[in-house]
Amino acid sequence: MIFEMRGHVAAAPKTFTNNNTRENLMSPASNKIALFIDGANLYATAKTLGFDIDYKRLLKEFQSRGTLVRAFYYTAIIEDQEYSSIRPLIDWLDYNGYTVVTKATKEFIDASGRRKVKGNMDIELAVDAMELAEHVDQIVLFSGDGDFRSLVEAVQRRGVRVTVVSTISSQPPMIADELRRQADVFTDLVELQSKLGRDPSERPAPREPRHHAPQFLQRATTMAPRGDDDDFDE
Repeated sequence: MIFEMRGHVAAAPKTFTNNNTRENLMSPASNKIALFIDGANLYATAKTLGFDIDYKRLLKEFQSRGTLVRAFYYTAIIEDQEYSSIRPLIDWLDYNGYTVVTKATKEFIDASGRRKVKGNMDIELAVDAMELAEHVDQIVLFSGDGDFRSLVEAVQRRGVRVTVVSTISSQPPMIADELRRQADVFTDLVELQSKLGRDPSERPAPREPRHHAPQFLQRATTMAPRGDDDDFDE
């Protein structure tokens, strides 16, 4: 497993003392963890690496590492579509241990006259992370978006360790360099494939999509993780 340890000056550090320990800086029983999953970003990263995320296995993996306080999943949705292929996933997550946070995308016309769909969840994720920081020892952020660097720094000042999960195994890397440097621990998603990946035999048969939902999802998979806005050209 690939890790990078970074030292940071943090106010009121928690109970861990050995900064050279690679992963379990405290006993699992006392390690309170919160997961923050940037849905579109994780989907794009896993797709780039050639596998699907098994969210049931993901939950069990981090439950085994400590006390999992909360697992947040963030995604924007197109509400006026007759069918959205992300709906079954959202429903499953909502009933199986995840706190799903969604908001409707917004459409607008840019300066060149192109129709765009905007769906940025950065603020929602940041607010939740700051509110939960005082109740956890570790935050695991599944995203490579460089906009989260300031958030990571802010929760570190509260004594919370931050692990960022993305990848440098793709070309170009899916994680912004500034976010990777700020994290206490960087974990390459490719190294977690055996623990979080879905068995290919369990992959559902493709469904014939209707309207524009598939195009939206295809755009989401190519979204640049460092972009300021999650905009999708129409």
